[in-house]
Amino acid sequence: MFDSSSIIVGLEIGTSKVCAVVGELGGEGALNIIGVGQARSRGVRKGEIIDTAQAEEDVRNAIVEAEQMADVEIRSVHLAVTGGHLRGFTNRGVHPVYAEDREICPEDLEDAVKNAKAINLPAENAVVHAIRQNFSVDGQDGISDPTGMLGARLEVEVHVVHGNLNRLQNPVRVVKGLQLEVDAVVFSGLASSLSLLSAEQKELGALVIDLGGGTTEYALYADGVIKHTGVLAVGGDHISNDLAYGLKVPLGRAEQLKLEHGGAIAEESDVELTLPGGVGMSPRLVHRRHLLRIMSMRVEEILQLVAADVQDSNHADRVRTGVFLCGGGARIPRIAELATQVFEIPAYVGRTSSISGLRSALDQPEFATPIGLVKFGSFQQKRRATGRARAGGILGPLGKWFR
Repeated sequence: MFDSSSIIVGLEIGTSKVCAVVGELGGEGALNIIGVGQARSRGVRKGEIIDTAQAEEDVRNAIVEAEQMADVEIRSVHLAVTGGHLRGFTNRGVHPVYAEDREICPEDLEDAVKNAKAINLPAENAVVHAIRQNFSVDGQDGISDPTGMLGARLEVEVHVVHGNLNRLQNPVRVVKGLQLEVDAVVFSGLASSLSLLSAEQKELGALVIDLGGGTTEYALYADGVIKHTGVLAVGGDHISNDLAYGLKVPLGRAEQLKLEHGGAIAEESDVELTLPGGVGMSPRLVHRRHLLRIMSMRVEEILQLVAADVQDSNHADRVRTGVFLCGGGARIPRIAELATQVFEIPAYVGRTSSISGLRSALDQPEFATPIGLVKFGSFQQKRRATGRARAGGILGPLGKWFR
């Protein structure tokens, strides 16, 4: 058995699967993945729970499998959240420096961030993340830590991710119903980017797109910090629905065709696919080029929606290292090629970085979110160990509910 204080667990309750990943934090701060548990997800639609009983059973099965593989007892998790109700925006906070010698102290930084978080959200919403970006002192921009500097006016930009509190509580209630604690809730797009991007890629600028079964999340980094986030309530399930309608086949058969013969680029294929007939019906033929045309149109539409939102954020020209794709949708053949065409910059299927352990998990793009949750938890443990954790900076008002 492992020391429970060194164990970090990431849990994603997704539309197509529930996945729990167990990580162990070594003495030197190295992170090692030691266990993975999966279960087919039945009670989730568009990233949000619609059947609590089924979701709870699926989470239990994934947790048990992860415990058995890692030989640990899981007591708490870092939980991913997503859904079309989540929104992200950047706000600016201003704080005058009152010290007689005008030296900026840590309390001034906290007050500036507090002012940036003082935003008018809908009454039913709560802040999930308030991510501190760069500071400005008397108009001098791009300062990462102004402590000890002299100035009269301190400003800070904070990226805020918020969503409907009741809808955020639903997955938390499922986890707590299994007698597990929730260490933190983390936006899925943030978690995915943590697992894929290196510090250099974050500094130069990168866009991570997580193509899930019911949602597509994305996060844009530049200058080492998140600049923009977003969620589309569209994913792989919509591709299957399009195929079922266009090919006139049952949804289950459409999903099978997508996995076995699909692709992101339309091509003039002469291959004919024979579909078995139902009761009293003869087998029939489907042209693969028709299947590819339907798939490519939907995948391209999803990528174009992300590209349009990123363009509106005025940060598109800061993505200099490329687009990184993850999630189950990243397995679609030639999807990186299509993304390169849409964004007009290099696109890649992302790979986890600076983590060791089970290659069967690290090499799979659909595990990016739960692995990123483990990495998020390791960052939090390191901050607590050095006494630099800032209360309320991660969960905001939502944290009170967990406590």
